[in-house]
Amino acid sequence: MLASAVDADPPDDETFRLVKPVQPRLLDGVAFHLSLPLRVARELRDFEPDAVLVTGAHDVPAVLLGRRMARSNARIVLDLHGDWHASARLYGSRLRRFGAPAVDLLAKVGVRRADGVRTLSDFTTDLVREEGVEPVAEFPAFIDFGLFRERPRAPLPARAALLFVGVLEDYKGIDVLAEAWRRAAPRVPDAELKLVGRGSKLEVVEELLVDLPRQTRWFPALDQAELVGELDRSTALVLPSRSEGLPRIVLESFCRGRPVVAARAGGVVDLVRDGANGVLVEVEDAAALADALVDVLLEPDWAERLAVGAALSASDWLATPEEFAERVRDLVASLD
Repeated sequence: MLASAVDADPPDDETFRLVKPVQPRLLDGVAFHLSLPLRVARELRDFEPDAVLVTGAHDVPAVLLGRRMARSNARIVLDLHGDWHASARLYGSRLRRFGAPAVDLLAKVGVRRADGVRTLSDFTTDLVREEGVEPVAEFPAFIDFGLFRERPRAPLPARAALLFVGVLEDYKGIDVLAEAWRRAAPRVPDAELKLVGRGSKLEVVEELLVDLPRQTRWFPALDQAELVGELDRSTALVLPSRSEGLPRIVLESFCRGRPVVAARAGGVVDLVRDGANGVLVEVEDAAALADALVDVLLEPDWAERLAVGAALSASDWLATPEEFAERVRDLVASLD
């Protein structure tokens, strides 16, 4: 696996080859993508794989160039996890937005020139079909839910609470959640909102902590065991995103029997069924989100019905490592 790394001294073993960051960090992303064809060519010569799985549509052209440089016959499979339009527009610094047209162009070329495209659900499949390409397979990525499944579902907590987990970036709608919580908190004075994550929009959380210190908590990060505990101590997960692929945190929430109050963004609608395992509101509608949060927090019977539905939904998306590996093998074999 080839990827960029955050740590200054990343591991380099038989499974992972993590590229050290470039200083200054502002140039790190550009440097990684410019060097990607050379790095891919080296990996293809050394490893001689049958296929290369690429998780970013905009990276496929660089991988295709690397394949040509290495004179390799490896198949290039685009493993599409989300909407490429969001990567430059709703994530990171504002400078990334200037590169959005180029990212869009590269992604379109990647979707059309890859030897095959694997999608996760209806949402990503529709994105590919809009480019005139039919995916060779559609199935979710393998996720190890071990810690989230090893204990029975905990009862909903006595104190009503909400949990948000995600990077603090535009695409996660953290500003919408902050506005919604300012509207909702006075109506549920004993409830709290717990936020987990880091990102460029940290100031939004900091302002919320000042405005509502008794009803808001922030964790920079949690390990899996800690996340399981916080889900168990929450009434519901809240996900106000502007864009999503197939959000892992929703499935983790379902595994713990916790409903999800979310915006109708991307692949969220493939997971959350309004009134069955969660509540859906329109994207960027802070007032509707506030009302939905208040309803879940103030109506225990309603929250419990949604929680039962959430627990039942988890099994629809579970797969063993062997099942996932077989699906990937069949996908690659179908490209011969």
